[in-house]
Amino acid sequence: MQHQNLVNVITDALPGLNKSERKVADAILSDPESATGSSIASLAKRANVSEPSVNRFCNRFNTAGFPDFKLKLAKSLVSGVRFVNRNVDPNDTVESYTPKIFDSTINDLALIRDSIDHSVVNAVVDQLIQAKRVYFFGLGTSGSVARDAENKFFRFNLPVSFHDDVLMMRMLASTGSAGDVFFVISHTGRTKEIIDIAEIASNNGATVIALTSSSSPLTAVSSIALEVDVPENTDEYMAMTSRIVHLVVLDVLATGFTLRRGPDFLPHLEKIKNSLKPTRYQSED
Repeated sequence: MQHQNLVNVITDALPGLNKSERKVADAILSDPESATGSSIASLAKRANVSEPSVNRFCNRFNTAGFPDFKLKLAKSLVSGVRFVNRNVDPNDTVESYTPKIFDSTINDLALIRDSIDHSVVNAVVDQLIQAKRVYFFGLGTSGSVARDAENKFFRFNLPVSFHDDVLMMRMLASTGSAGDVFFVISHTGRTKEIIDIAEIASNNGATVIALTSSSSPLTAVSSIALEVDVPENTDEYMAMTSRIVHLVVLDVLATGFTLRRGPDFLPHLEKIKNSLKPTRYQSED
């Protein structure tokens, strides 16, 4: 066990955990850094289980009680190659680091698939359906996710745009009003400029939807927070799986939007798809 990344081991074990163990695992994976500094009482409270349940969870992963578990968890969080990926070791070959990157992404997607709040997804689709205009905001890696969102949602006969420039976002937020939806994407939810912009839009009566981590400062200034806790520390490592998870969540929202529009809307989507045919060489199949 000592040579394995404990975060990955817990993630891989999720399908076989019982109900109490799964609650503890979810609490830890949602914020591993916080878990390393938690008391057993505070972690038990956050997971809504008893302290003995936390101890049994620790024993399951071959640790000598909660303090030893926290120590091994802390070591796992600083493992790997700094500023690259926690799962990758300095001596990895292409044959070893390639499956590691794929596997970590697959595991995190499964984690979010099983924990995402369907009622919040439904509420977000409600707001998007009713919006008179939608702005997708993101900085850095989240900016590329916001651009992808624009590419998806413009197809729905909805005025939509993406922005990754702080000054432009701030000006648009200052002119927002009821009926406008500002969809703000931030893995950490701690980027100061994004939080300020979300607050400006909210104060002007616009709806602010945040795709972010739970309990982040961004959730506090949002109308609806679609909380997605990807166990990826982007303060230490390159953003990888969090970006992919956010893209898939947007696919879920786009699917919900399409189904809400009903079958009468499909000819419109077909028209858009057919407009691209002249731009491609025909397949020989």
